[in-house]
Amino acid sequence: MSPTKRTETPRTVVVTGLGATTPVGGDVPSTWSALLAGKSGIRTLTEEWAEQIPVQFAGRVAVEPLEVMPKVEARKLDRSGQFAMIAAREAWADAGFAAKNTPAEDGSGETVDELRLGVVIASGIGGVTTLLDAWDVFKEKGPRRVGPLTVPMLMPNSPAANVGIELRARAGVHTPVSACASGAEAVAYALEMIRSGRADVVLCGGTEAAIHPLPMAAFANMMAMSKRNDEPQRASRPYDKSRDGFVMGEGAGCLVLESAEYAAARGARVYAEVAGAGMTSDGHHIAQPEPEGRDIARAMALAIEDAGASVDQVVHVNAHGTSTPAGDITELKAIRSVLGDEAADKVCVTSTKSMTGHLLGGTGAVESVATVLAVYHRMAPPTINVDDPDDDVCLDIVRNDPRPLPEGEIVALNDSFGFGGHDVVVAFRSVG
Repeated sequence: MSPTKRTETPRTVVVTGLGATTPVGGDVPSTWSALLAGKSGIRTLTEEWAEQIPVQFAGRVAVEPLEVMPKVEARKLDRSGQFAMIAAREAWADAGFAAKNTPAEDGSGETVDELRLGVVIASGIGGVTTLLDAWDVFKEKGPRRVGPLTVPMLMPNSPAANVGIELRARAGVHTPVSACASGAEAVAYALEMIRSGRADVVLCGGTEAAIHPLPMAAFANMMAMSKRNDEPQRASRPYDKSRDGFVMGEGAGCLVLESAEYAAARGARVYAEVAGAGMTSDGHHIAQPEPEGRDIARAMALAIEDAGASVDQVVHVNAHGTSTPAGDITELKAIRSVLGDEAADKVCVTSTKSMTGHLLGGTGAVESVATVLAVYHRMAPPTINVDDPDDDVCLDIVRNDPRPLPEGEIVALNDSFGFGGHDVVVAFRSVG
């Protein structure tokens, strides 16, 4: 048995694989193409229950799991677990590793030592559809008809556990739960696993599947969601004067992180460096952001410091930007306060939630994928539906068309904030 390898000097960590299933695409290439094109994945729900609730639209995944996953396998996973498995498999293959971390019959295929491989996949709500559907079965048909896999499916750690089992990951399998910051926190946790020497490779990400009448009705009654039922594709409109709340989305994003030494030794293609992360908490309110954005700003400052970067290297922010009246401007002001006026005037800001909706615990992971690709391709996606910017917008919002990013060494931030005052910012740096 190989001992856990601790390092005195934190190791450089890089991204070598990406995977996603989102409202705008069933994989990374289609998702990225749609984001650059400013394509909305929001549409009217067709289920009968949607007629009973105030919000009748959402961002369903563009490709249903049963189109790419055997039915017998899908039945053993909550919908959130299905999304996670699809995104994880794409990221794993994209990194160049053998399926299921197992060599082919002829011995070919690159694998990772199980003891040096970790998995961190987050969820904000977990298997809520499994839980609620099982309760309906209990009420209508009795306790004997409740499925024996109900608990393994509804556990918030189920997506991480199932991916970990498939890859036989034994360095640690973890599930951060911090509301809408969960997916970004998974990336930050994976970064620390590799930096500290616990693992050489970590598959990380976030997933969510909460498009169900109960959570939809609950969010709507909190006055948190847009009720623009007559034009759903225009409902998610960060920074616009007429924004009236977020739009629910579903899906998953996954990234394969490796130590730079490990990636170099196997000749892996590197998208970007995971340069740093900052995590804070507001200590303010269970659902409302702290009005001054002080701890949001502190998380950004910590991420930049952790990355060893200067503020003028930060050229792009994939913002949390949920399309809520309170949150959007607070975040922009926090960005300006951290960067200072000179650097802030040069940074460009995107909210990809304008196209995907808000994937709750999956959003930080999907947006990390988008931020990595923005750095790799040096192209920032646009924010759509910003027709009449709020008077308090104080930064350059990328609107309508994608924006080229500068040459040279650049840094981009992914901001994610969640109910309970969870603030997570991850910094990605260009390589090569």
